[in-house]
Amino acid sequence: MELTYTIKRSSRRRKLTITVERDRSVVVHAPESTSEEKIRAVVESKRQWIHEKTGHVQKYALPHPPGKEMVNGESALYLGRQYQIEMVRDGSEKIRFEQRFLIPAHLSDERRQVLRTWYMDRAKEKILPRARKFAVDLGVAFANARIVDNRYRWGSCTTRDNIRFNWRLIKAPMYVVDYVIIHELAHLLEANHTPRFWNIVRAQSSKMDKAKQWLLENGQILEEEI
Repeated sequence: MELTYTIKRSSRRRKLTITVERDRSVVVHAPESTSEEKIRAVVESKRQWIHEKTGHVQKYALPHPPGKEMVNGESALYLGRQYQIEMVRDGSEKIRFEQRFLIPAHLSDERRQVLRTWYMDRAKEKILPRARKFAVDLGVAFANARIVDNRYRWGSCTTRDNIRFNWRLIKAPMYVVDYVIIHELAHLLEANHTPRFWNIVRAQSSKMDKAKQWLLENGQILEEEI
């Protein structure tokens, strides 16, 4: 059976990735120079994975099309789990998280920015302290650590020993968060992805392979607004 997919090319993209949208459509995100033949070969190699994703009823059966009005019953990802969103009229002034997202109804017009700000605050609260902890475990020191907005990378380590983490990382399970932190800190010991580098990461991240798979399968999060 032939697979149907849409190709989106970008001059800023370095790697080819495949995502399955919530409407079950398949999108190939590719560097501008990638040939049609290469794209077809990669899609074919991922045929089983695509079939499993498009057949996942629970994940893709949404009550309304994505990207529309944020209403009661919609969900948002946080630390690897989906939580329901409720627009509430209880006199509150800011978003609350109580095993669901409670957003004041009067902030309805700003709801996406409100949720985005909440994510960024949680990323600073949870990711940066863990970066300091793992730095001690690895015996390294970074110049500074920041939460940033980046559509193409989960994290980075600069030549000046600054580490950066994408705020969208807070949507991932904690074992994925830890893997990305360790990955970037390991670059302070080994700049390139050498066998020594991966040995360092694996020694600190027992779920490294599982985390890498999660990031591969959820790369579309980098391109989402929230």
